[in-house]
Amino acid sequence: MKLSDFSKLIKTRLTFLVVFSASISFLIGGMANPKTHGVINWKNWVILIVGGFLVTAAANCFNEIIEKDYDKLMKRTMDRPIPTGRMTTGQALVLGLFMAIAGTYLLGSLNLTTGLLSVFSIILYAFAYTPLKRKSPIAVFVGAIPGALPPLIGYVAGYGTIDQVALILFGIQFVWQFTHFWAIAWVLDDDYKLAGFRLLPTGNRDFTSALIVFVITIFLIPVSWLPTYYHFGGYYVGVVSLICSLVFLYQAFTLLRTRTIKSAKQLMYGSFLYLPIVQLMFLFDFIGKAK
Repeated sequence: MKLSDFSKLIKTRLTFLVVFSASISFLIGGMANPKTHGVINWKNWVILIVGGFLVTAAANCFNEIIEKDYDKLMKRTMDRPIPTGRMTTGQALVLGLFMAIAGTYLLGSLNLTTGLLSVFSIILYAFAYTPLKRKSPIAVFVGAIPGALPPLIGYVAGYGTIDQVALILFGIQFVWQFTHFWAIAWVLDDDYKLAGFRLLPTGNRDFTSALIVFVITIFLIPVSWLPTYYHFGGYYVGVVSLICSLVFLYQAFTLLRTRTIKSAKQLMYGSFLYLPIVQLMFLFDFIGKAK
């Protein structure tokens, strides 16, 4: 098996993005943890990164096993190792199970809640969201839950339990997921339809789909202000989050006005910037308080 095939099987870039989100939240949780007095356990941080990588890779692996026949139909996925025959479903299943067990064990060694959340994320992503993609746009709502679990998992790994900060981190990423994914779905709609996937709100690139994207993006403004509202983050966090949310909303409005693939791409690229900026500002605020 070539390394490039393994990379495609686990969707390496997506996996690293997920791990990045979880690792930032771990640092926030570690500094908020009163038991450690703000001292980061770097060994546990490494365990989270490795375990999170394995769990995410396993979920992506199961996703590709389930969708192997549909991946053959889409231009962007037809070169994946299973559809091309470079890897059998049996080989992929063994790899997926190994990664799932190893990753869950590592995350569970941090605390039980982290381990249980990781199992829940695999099941929901691979066995609920994946089959729903061909049945109904509701799949995006279902997929937004495991998509928003990484910061929750990371925070709980560092803090120990689910608290208000953990729920806020989850909430920001949950709402962000819709705009992010629908922007991608708009860009790739023609390819998705070759496999029968219905992911845009109405199933088409139309005014109603664009309006729903715009409306859901509005919700990011109050949600991203929650850390400041509840005094977990300072006004710098609130101001930067507000600016990012307004820029993001303007991009969503441009999509509503033009309904072009170009506008959807700009919104998609904006989503790649929005989340890490907001999460890093939250982290830097915690670092500033610790000094």
